[in-house]
Amino acid sequence: MKSVDSFLPRTRIAYFSMEIAIRSEMHTYSGGLGVLAGDIMRSCADLELPVVLVTLASRSGYLKQAIDARGRQVDSPDPWDPSAWASPLQTTTAVSIEGREVWIRPWLHCFTCPLGRCIPVILLDTDLEANAPEHRRITDSLYGGDTAYRLKQEIVLGVGGVRVLRALGFEIKTYHMNEGHAALLALELLRESRRPPEYVGSDESIYDPVRVREMCVFTTHTPVAAGHDRFPYDLVTRCLGSYVDLAELKLLAGADGLNMTLLALNLSGFINGVARRHAETTSRFFPGFHVRAITNGVHAPTWTHASFARLFEARAPQWRHEPEMLSFADQLADDQVWAAHEDAKRDLLELVKTTCGVALRVDLPLLGFARRMTGYKRPDLLFSDMARLAEIGRRQPFQLVLAGKAHPNDEPGKRLIEELHRHLARLSDAVPMVFLPNYDMRIAATLVAGADVWLNTPLPPLEASGTSGMKAALNGVLNLSVLDGWWLEGCIEGVTGWAIGDDKASDPVADHARLLYSKLDNTVLPLYYGDRRRWIWMMKQSISKLGAYFNSQRMMRRYASEIYLRSSGL
Repeated sequence: MKSVDSFLPRTRIAYFSMEIAIRSEMHTYSGGLGVLAGDIMRSCADLELPVVLVTLASRSGYLKQAIDARGRQVDSPDPWDPSAWASPLQTTTAVSIEGREVWIRPWLHCFTCPLGRCIPVILLDTDLEANAPEHRRITDSLYGGDTAYRLKQEIVLGVGGVRVLRALGFEIKTYHMNEGHAALLALELLRESRRPPEYVGSDESIYDPVRVREMCVFTTHTPVAAGHDRFPYDLVTRCLGSYVDLAELKLLAGADGLNMTLLALNLSGFINGVARRHAETTSRFFPGFHVRAITNGVHAPTWTHASFARLFEARAPQWRHEPEMLSFADQLADDQVWAAHEDAKRDLLELVKTTCGVALRVDLPLLGFARRMTGYKRPDLLFSDMARLAEIGRRQPFQLVLAGKAHPNDEPGKRLIEELHRHLARLSDAVPMVFLPNYDMRIAATLVAGADVWLNTPLPPLEASGTSGMKAALNGVLNLSVLDGWWLEGCIEGVTGWAIGDDKASDPVADHARLLYSKLDNTVLPLYYGDRRRWIWMMKQSISKLGAYFNSQRMMRRYASEIYLRSSGL
């Protein structure tokens, strides 16, 4: 394990995220946001970018999901031991919350990529004897607790994270906020920019927001209102006291409450969405801000099944570091591609059998669907017409594997999981289906590689990006998706996969279920059964056209050249 000192001379960029999927044994992530942050970590190491990542220790994890006999989600803590994967650092620092000092101890995890390059990850922990019992639990549960608990977590992440980095000796030039949870770091920088009264005009702010904007980058992920943290100002005042001038804060974060997204927007010199459509939607949601688009990507070596990795390695040994070389995949031999796919599919079937006790068949097409279980992801769209779905399944047999967690406080999301299990029971004779509980990185890697078709049905334009389909594409899995998020950029109809609906239609949403059934019945399943050669050709197109572009190496090279190079003097 390297010491912090070894990273200090070159590290100039700090990437803050409430969650980071570092590895499956470290329960510091809940879903797509954290998995993306983990892929950013991996590519930063591959590319030797001078980045330190900052997150919370989240000792009790997000949630461990079980499914009871009625198909209901039963959630419980998912604890992990930081000492098994990180080293405690002796440097501590404090933030003031509710008028009391809350001490923060950082843990250091050194992530080492296959190329031997190492990158530091700092995990913030308040579980110290010096803290009051309620403050020891601030970094305990990821996205847990009430509004006050969330605000305290974000104070530790943003304010505490900046102070910890400085106490450790880091000289950071650029602060990159992954979603609004970390926006209070910009407030800490703003507070430090406070100018002496004699240098401030009567109509000027006592702070220097221009200086802060030169240091801050903000990546926003969700256009859904519920995804933007908001805190009432009486709670903010209770927790932060006179930390910053309240009138100034209202100008930056909204008059009616502290909107963390608005605060980040106002104090960042570079703002980006995670797909072209998402950037457009965010600009409409927050008019007046210049929101650029840097479309997400996934870490190709992490999400490519071992059998496909061996194929790629034999043809282009540098593909892990330069995934754009996957453009050669359209020249791979059909039998090799299909054999690699069957290896991946058998691994998925074995996972299903071990976990659920259900034996699915390798010779039947398998649809995969795994998303956070919440309304706008529409996991129930496929079941809109049960009779039609059963009729299709009897004529052209197919299988379905589902997975995904609902937030502990998302009761509609939990009801969706319960409804899905009722659908599974009702359709069991016509369509073999299973729900894999406790979806995590390990299950995700097996599912995105082993499916034949990856299904995605969000309510447009509410999809930010949707990286699961990118992971599937790396393994030759064909996407069947609503035209939103990244799929607007990746879909070449009948080549890389298929679209559900038409982005130019006047009312595309109302008819999505009918269009999904039609595409599945008349195009996808007939092709699987009737033209295997064309199917494999599409698999190779998926890898060569999607895998070669929608990867995190390309994404981080864009961040480095368009943002970090300018702001940090790389």
